[in-house]
Amino acid sequence: MANKIIPYRRDLKSRAQKLRRNQTDTEEELWQRIRKKSLGVEFHRQVPMLDYIVDFYCHEIGLVIEVDGSSHDNNFLEDAKRQGRIEEYGVRFIRFSNKEILTEMDLVLKQLRESISESL
Repeated sequence: MANKIIPYRRDLKSRAQKLRRNQTDTEEELWQRIRKKSLGVEFHRQVPMLDYIVDFYCHEIGLVIEVDGSSHDNNFLEDAKRQGRIEEYGVRFIRFSNKEILTEMDLVLKQLRESISESL
């Protein structure tokens, strides 16, 4: 799975760039903890995949991190569909809620480290 590039719609590139410039506070909080290979692998922010944009992606191990805020509350079916389509490419997902990131960052980082070590 290492460094597999997932196809994406080219028109999503500019939207992804805009999302990178306008991260939510929760995404920014997590980004500060996972950037610059601080967990041993490199993550990228707001990565286009297929018809979607994922919050964080590590090409090296094929791992997506999704931050689920209030916009995801009523979109469970759409999120599941999106995740299923991307998983068909061998990508794994790990999801955290805004609340987990803001109140349980140590646990979030522990779960991420475990997921990363299982992938290496």
